[in-house]
Amino acid sequence: MAITREMTINEIFTKFPAKAQKLQQELTRSGLNCVGCSASTWETVESGVLRHGMSEQDLQDLLNRLNNVLQQESDPATITLTAEAAAVFKRISSQEGKEGWALRFDEKPAGCSGFEYVLGFSEMPSENDVIFESNGVKIHVYKQVLSKLMGSEIDYVDGLQSGFKISNPNARSSCGCGTSHGY
Repeated sequence: MAITREMTINEIFTKFPAKAQKLQQELTRSGLNCVGCSASTWETVESGVLRHGMSEQDLQDLLNRLNNVLQQESDPATITLTAEAAAVFKRISSQEGKEGWALRFDEKPAGCSGFEYVLGFSEMPSENDVIFESNGVKIHVYKQVLSKLMGSEIDYVDGLQSGFKISNPNARSSCGCGTSHGY
């Protein structure tokens, strides 16, 4: 099944909940920043693009990118860092004098959708951790949050809203600004 110009934003998120965060990031990256707005979820991709003054070619490019997101495979049995995210984490670790430390991946209750992701440094795993490794970086995750974070991909996006972006197939909702999520 593919995303078409006639689909509403709500329909996209409903049909592809495991890819919702990545799809939201792509929509936001394209200039449709009101993805979390309750009014915009009922408009079609086509009307959203055209109402924002974009061209037919912009619409086609966005549809291609959205459908590429659907084609991307993820591993639900692990937690991964993209190559870009791993490189940025290693660089920051070195700058902070924490070279060789692991990435702590967690979440806390916060934000308008219920939870916010927490990324930090972890020198040593605790007995309550599960350890993953991706692109040369160890990732420490507390066992009690593992079921909610399993299958997540941590990416780094460069641009006006640079930073680490998490795509979690278990999240079923997220706020418009992309800082919180719910299950």
